[in-house]
Amino acid sequence: MSNIEGRNSANHIEKEEEWILIFEKQLDRINRIVRIERPSAEGPLAAGEKNPVNPVDPVKKIKIESIPYPSGHLKFHTDFAASPLKARSIKLDKELIAELLSAGIRVPASITGRKGGAGPAEGRAFLLNDLAVNIPIAAAYVAHSPFELRSQGEGYILLKNGTEIGPIAIVPEPHFYQGQTADGIGYGQIALLHGKDCLATTVNQRCVHWQTGQNCKFCGTEISLNNGRTIATKRPAQLVEVARHAQKRDGVTHVVLTSGTGDPPGSEIPDLARCTEAIKKATGLPVHVQFIPPEDLDLLDVLFAAGVDTVGIHIESFDSQILARLAPAKAAIGMQRYERAWKKAVALFGPNQVSSFLIAGLGESPASIVRGSEVLADMGVYPFVVPFRPIPGSGMQHNLPPDARTMTRICAAVARILKKKELAASLCKAGCVFCGACSALPAFESRPASLTCHSVRTEGEKTEAYAIRHEVFVKEQKLFEETDVDEKDALGTLLVAKKRSAIIGTVRIYPAGDTENGHWIGGRLAVRRGHRVSMAGALLVKEAMKRVKKKGCTRFTARVQESNVSFFKKLGWKPVGPLENYVNRPHQLMEADLTQVPEDF
Repeated sequence: MSNIEGRNSANHIEKEEEWILIFEKQLDRINRIVRIERPSAEGPLAAGEKNPVNPVDPVKKIKIESIPYPSGHLKFHTDFAASPLKARSIKLDKELIAELLSAGIRVPASITGRKGGAGPAEGRAFLLNDLAVNIPIAAAYVAHSPFELRSQGEGYILLKNGTEIGPIAIVPEPHFYQGQTADGIGYGQIALLHGKDCLATTVNQRCVHWQTGQNCKFCGTEISLNNGRTIATKRPAQLVEVARHAQKRDGVTHVVLTSGTGDPPGSEIPDLARCTEAIKKATGLPVHVQFIPPEDLDLLDVLFAAGVDTVGIHIESFDSQILARLAPAKAAIGMQRYERAWKKAVALFGPNQVSSFLIAGLGESPASIVRGSEVLADMGVYPFVVPFRPIPGSGMQHNLPPDARTMTRICAAVARILKKKELAASLCKAGCVFCGACSALPAFESRPASLTCHSVRTEGEKTEAYAIRHEVFVKEQKLFEETDVDEKDALGTLLVAKKRSAIIGTVRIYPAGDTENGHWIGGRLAVRRGHRVSMAGALLVKEAMKRVKKKGCTRFTARVQESNVSFFKKLGWKPVGPLENYVNRPHQLMEADLTQVPEDF
């Protein structure tokens, strides 16, 4: 292929990716709008009928025949209820979302929101062009926000420093809040609407760490209970009753189950499993479950068997000093157990179906958040970065959230990592990542890169990587008679390169003896035939350099076949000593210049 042909081919691929992205965005718009059809036997909403999600506006019927595509039109034919907010839209950008999440909105006293619970709790869900954003409204710092909500006709407009930005809608109180169980417990005490279509509850509202003073200082789990806004324990039958009504009356599309840590820790997980099983049997809704990593990781199998779709195992911060001060119980668990839990969860539920909250504004550096995000993303765990939000009555109720400029920088850096690691909020099946209302990160995302690289995440990926090595080193180059696998494979990390999700190359890294000496070794770089001009080899080498540097490596070496010396030189490696004979071929010992490894932030 000539250089011109190569450029044309690359341009065609880029253009095709552009059209695919446009098509996916159109489908996402359709899917989001379809959710507001009445989910009951009464059928879809008629033209002019009041919209239950935004009752002040009528619903219009829209028909889409096809979407243009380079090779023709992708045809489909469907009717759906379209959000009337589309008629007059707000200029929505990622920076605006970051600003709103950090500064909040000044609202009339008649508008109230959530004030307690776990996670980024205080606030109210608003709709910006049909996108749900959970924005602070009641904290003291909101009084100084440049944003203001002002009524206009039957709706509202958003202003910044007195200048109109555009229309904004409030997600109304759901219909299911009006119901109660046979024993007189209000549905709103059992579960809440989060975002615009998520049903969320804390199954066990008590946490053993609150009794010992080891609770997370930013959490408000027991505050809600003490204020009488909820009940201590939600039974599966109660949750089924609420979920059915929320699905039928309010178009709920997924469920989030959290829990305080049980006594003993881990005892809450079977409760979460029982509730999941009951909800899925009754409604079919996808369920997301959040929990502290248990000592017995076999409990994750219990959740998987119950039908849990996605899980959240939240570390909150990768700064060990911050974690010890603000979340002592989590700090005591230790990073090793968290990593084991994340890896097992990814193996069970799949990449992108496991997440961890990272709270910005606890006192850590932005660089720490980005580094932690990269660690998570490499494992296949989605780093759900949210700004700290003070909960009234909590140990940090007087602290302030991070400014929007800091959050914008963090989200932009983490979004670049997600792109390289084949992760995206749109790929998540349920939960906080799927909802996205509490974070600006999804707005910063772009389509995952066509060529990605990460550590092996599943046994299937490991098997595929070994198969590529066998193809190259045993069958093609005949360096080994039967297998190239050796004892070094158990010591380190196996990386894979993917092209459009298909594994096409691999490399391994491992410590040379004691890891404290700072010396790591790379090897077994292999790329499948037909992909050796795809830049996969270079990506694997660069990723290996980055990975070992983050592990504290000060010297990174590799034995390189003589024919590949020039390739490594271009990537910042230098020869060390003369050629040596290794597996009956001339090899050159080479050392990487780790100063060429770029920082994520």
